Amino acid sequence: MASEPPQGGVLPLGAAIETRQLTKTYKSRALGKINVVDHLDLQVEEGEIFGFLGPNGAGKTTTIKMLLGIIYPSAGEGYVLGREIGDMDVHRVISYLPERPYYYEHMTGMEILKFYGALFGINDKDKFQRLLEKVNLAGDATKTISQYSKGMQQRIGLAQSLLNDPKLLFLDEPTGGLDPIAHTEIRDLILQFRDEGRTVFISSHELSEVERICDRVAIINKGKIERQGRLEDLLRGGRIEVIADGLNQGFADTVRAPESTVSFHNGRLIVDMSEEGDVNGLLDGIRDAKGQIISVVPRRRRLEDLFIETISEKKSGGEAA
Repeated sequence: MASEPPQGGVLPLGAAIETRQLTKTYKSRALGKINVVDHLDLQVEEGEIFGFLGPNGAGKTTTIKMLLGIIYPSAGEGYVLGREIGDMDVHRVISYLPERPYYYEHMTGMEILKFYGALFGINDKDKFQRLLEKVNLAGDATKTISQYSKGMQQRIGLAQSLLNDPKLLFLDEPTGGLDPIAHTEIRDLILQFRDEGRTVFISSHELSEVERICDRVAIINKGKIERQGRLEDLLRGGRIEVIADGLNQGFADTVRAPESTVSFHNGRLIVDMSEEGDVNGLLDGIRDAKGQIISVVPRRRRLEDLFIETISEKKSGGEAA
């Protein structure tokens, strides 16, 4: 019988992945015991695209290996699709595409799907054909893998990952090293997976791509989760730059607000302020002073900014929110 969450510890409704104090400890001759993953509390909701981010050595791969049941935790607990990690039944409805999948280069795209389909007891040529069409490789089904570009190899990998019609996909650097066109193709496929109701767990250093497609993210560093939540919440706190001409020093001196930077020279006023500041009040003041508004430019906070800020705080010993 499959393992279920313990009494009083039922998974929240809609959770595809949850870990509680999940820890993986290794022994080092020089440093003794090291928590590569350190009391990890992670939650991924069903039907979302979730970005799992962190610098090299942060514990991302170790976490994924535990979620897949490849290695076992030293402490804590974790659940995937409502079942305890390591439960073999859950492997039938999850899929994993590594950063550098290896294929027999003499095989064609169709042969790859037949080969891996056999591992699931699947011998459905129509299904293989539909998957090739889904990833836009139907016209290349008879080419060998050695003739595939890197983008095509990623697409055949995604087709392979769909053979068992998974509810949850783990994708490791799915767009790493691809050209812009291949980036777009892979991104559109991942968005399609979400539209189909699948949960997608992405580990990536491509922060701009993550920002475009992910609903929620977690940033891990030195084995600990430093940030976790919806992107729209985590990226609040952008800036707005206002530039105006025809003003005097007296007006510029009145423009002082917390978290704002004001510069004034030869009648030109430049104000860099928080998006939460009173922008409309500033614009009304400029008009009342007979100034000319040149530009109002919002600068949305980017995921890259949040990532660097989070990792820098950790290095400097600061507390991350």
